[in-house]
Amino acid sequence: MRIAMDALPLVGERMTGIGYCQAGQLQALAAQHPEDTVVLQYFSRKNEDVKQARLAPYLRENTMAQGVHTSGYFYRLVTSFLPFPSYRRYFGKDADVTHFFNYIVPPGVSGKTIVTVHDMVYRAFPETVRGRTKWMLEIGLKRSMCRADRIVTDSVFSKEEILRYFPQYAEKIRVVPCGVDAARFHPVDDPETIRAVRETYGIDRDYFLYLGTVEPRKNLERLVDAYHCFCAGKDEPPLLVLAGGKGWLDSGIYQKVKDLRLEQSVLFTAYVPDAEIPALLCGALAFVFPSIYEGFGMPPLEAMSCGVPVLTSTAASLPEMVGDAALLVDPYQVDAIADGLQQLYTDSALRQQLRTAGRKRTAELTWERAADTLYNVYREVVCDA
Repeated sequence: MRIAMDALPLVGERMTGIGYCQAGQLQALAAQHPEDTVVLQYFSRKNEDVKQARLAPYLRENTMAQGVHTSGYFYRLVTSFLPFPSYRRYFGKDADVTHFFNYIVPPGVSGKTIVTVHDMVYRAFPETVRGRTKWMLEIGLKRSMCRADRIVTDSVFSKEEILRYFPQYAEKIRVVPCGVDAARFHPVDDPETIRAVRETYGIDRDYFLYLGTVEPRKNLERLVDAYHCFCAGKDEPPLLVLAGGKGWLDSGIYQKVKDLRLEQSVLFTAYVPDAEIPALLCGALAFVFPSIYEGFGMPPLEAMSCGVPVLTSTAASLPEMVGDAALLVDPYQVDAIADGLQQLYTDSALRQQLRTAGRKRTAELTWERAADTLYNVYREVVCDA
């Protein structure tokens, strides 16, 4: 097969969960199927050398890049309203299947088409989604799912969510879970490496860690409230480290910390470089991720792969992903989150149990297994032709 992939999630300034999903599936699939050709397609009106450098780690004998000198933003904007110019005008007609990992399928794609729809947060919690993103999905998602030959999603939960809003596409949907990169996310045993990362971020004692975008659906205001309850009566409680880039509608989270006078105990970091994440995870007392909506929930699994105890929520896809290998709490109940923090703080046996169970669970979720499932979807649509 000649497999084309829209490379937009891979060439951005900062990789998001969508980009890591594509990268993991792409690399495993290309390695497992050297007989096939994978073409990474992208628009580039400027910074061509930067985008080529970002794609370089994914290129191999059977994987190549194909850039087109035009504005991708302008193209996506125009085709949100008009059925032209066609995608094949820019990228040709050679692909047997073209996969778009970021919700939107443009008009006029040659061959069979796959689209990944990661979740339905723009419908389920529209108040937590950036206005431009919500607008693009409202305009384009239904049209994209109609154009696609198959719709891929990350979990059974997300499949059910898509069916809730778009039941007419039931026959097209296939579940392809994400994986965990165990080569990157593994226990860091060197105390000096952990100490150096702690110094970088000014962490001077034990800490609970959240890692991800600072935004409303991550439920961080309730987490801060719960942490405030947890701290009551403790002379020197562990820090709460909220690590990651600033997100949409995040001002209430920062204000909550000020209102509760927790500026000395809640530490916000900037975006954490990939190379520092495993050590930052492994230095934590526990990883906390009480999100109210996730289509897959990669950060808890990455923490589990590092051998870190995890507290996460009973909401959305998270129980499906972590199984019995994490401490689950009701994300809407501050007391429940606080009790979970207390359990992880005081119960060393529980922490050890979760470390062992987490490593076992993530060993089942590999990118190779994800790529096998995805490849079967490709074969299915090509054989139907």
